[in-house]
Amino acid sequence: MIQLKNVRWVYQGGDTAVLDGLDLHIRRGETVVVCGPSGSGKSSALRLMNGLIPHFHDGTLEGEVRVDGAAITDLAQVGRVTGTVLQHPRRQFFTDTIDTELAFALENFGTPPQRIRERVGEVVDDFGMNELEGRLRELSGGQQQRVACAAAVTHGPPVLLLDEPTSNLSPQGIADLTAILRRLRERGTTLVIAEHRLHYLRELADRIVVMQDGAVAKEWSRAEVAGLTDEMMRQEGLRSLDAPERTEVPPAHAFGPSVEPGGTGSLDTAPDPGPATPDPGPDGGGVVLRGIRCGFRGRTVLDIAEARLPAGVITAVTGPNGAGKTTLARILAGLQRHAGQVLLDGRPLSRARRQRETAIVMQDVQRQLFTDSVTAELRLGAVPQEAGHAATVLADLDLAGFGDRHPLSLSGGQQQRLVVATARLSGRRVVIFDEPSSGVDRRHLRSMTRSMRDVAAGGAVVVLISHDADLLALAADRELRLRPPADRS
Repeated sequence: MIQLKNVRWVYQGGDTAVLDGLDLHIRRGETVVVCGPSGSGKSSALRLMNGLIPHFHDGTLEGEVRVDGAAITDLAQVGRVTGTVLQHPRRQFFTDTIDTELAFALENFGTPPQRIRERVGEVVDDFGMNELEGRLRELSGGQQQRVACAAAVTHGPPVLLLDEPTSNLSPQGIADLTAILRRLRERGTTLVIAEHRLHYLRELADRIVVMQDGAVAKEWSRAEVAGLTDEMMRQEGLRSLDAPERTEVPPAHAFGPSVEPGGTGSLDTAPDPGPATPDPGPDGGGVVLRGIRCGFRGRTVLDIAEARLPAGVITAVTGPNGAGKTTLARILAGLQRHAGQVLLDGRPLSRARRQRETAIVMQDVQRQLFTDSVTAELRLGAVPQEAGHAATVLADLDLAGFGDRHPLSLSGGQQQRLVVATARLSGRRVVIFDEPSSGVDRRHLRSMTRSMRDVAAGGAVVVLISHDADLLALAADRELRLRPPADRS
């Protein structure tokens, strides 16, 4: 179905090959998981399979690439036989509503309107999206991911390519995606999945391919996958094939309609949190939220009566897709209008002040890269007292030697770590990490955690928004668990 023979690819302006001697044959109906360290060439390999390389990315391509028996010279034909889910779905949307996005490919292929309506209805039911409403930009990252997956299969391609499809999904979202992939596999769809989180694919994969330095370094068959141990995965720098266990940490002091019951319930009756992770007093030592309410189109999406986010510790904000986690991040950063007060060390902060006091690592970090080199990117946001630590921070995040590289020439995981580095050097009082482990392998989870702990040790309020159980187990000191609007009474 897909044949890559001795492929070499160098992006325009790059000085090294991202793919170098890549040989990979994927049979019709096979489910292949492509994994490996950040920067090993996984995303570039998928871009070859859907024709984005070389038709939308400039560079030099050598070797042979064939999809469904044909060369990738005809991009329209490649588009008919492949569907793609990108790591950040916002980048692949062409319209602004769910129905029109699902219909987009079918309309481009000249499908009769009645069949388009029927097929869109089938996919909405198949993906459980009947409850989703509003414009795409108003959906949570996880909800956008579901729409992107649905849009990629609406035209019925025999090949589905997925690049880190669980990066923004909650555990329930991952379970839903797994069920959908299983159905597609049973229908004979060829699945190629580039992924760091492997546990949900253990029973689906016919083969796991490990990439290193732009080529296939190792392959495991379905039978061999069954015998892989966590130690074997660790030696390869890969995440575990076992489902992560939920790590219990003390709940944050918070209450209100958006807060999942079972925490402290009320700030006045909260139990002693213990000496390891001290909470601020009612009016100091961190951030206090009071009477926070935010809504879109007449619908309340976040309602927190009161919550404390202590300085010096990492507070994890968790909950299902659509629970308001990113909305909370935007409020803390002064990017979202809302009712209520945000206080820092007992003093109310206006939205303008919060913008100056807060650093944020967004889900899609490409939107935060502004300069023409890694070094310039660090200088742009670093405060003078932290600038001297830049080389150490880059080395710890495995970015040493990348100082002259253009940020957009880095892999997704490398870009993620670069923005984490800029947050680390920003000297801001509040630092927010919104799903920072997208595209991050096992080894770099630990270096990312060290960076967050360094920020907290400097006295900042650190907020970690994540569904990633591996990262939460390493980093979370407290948990503020939110619940979505449909669950609120």
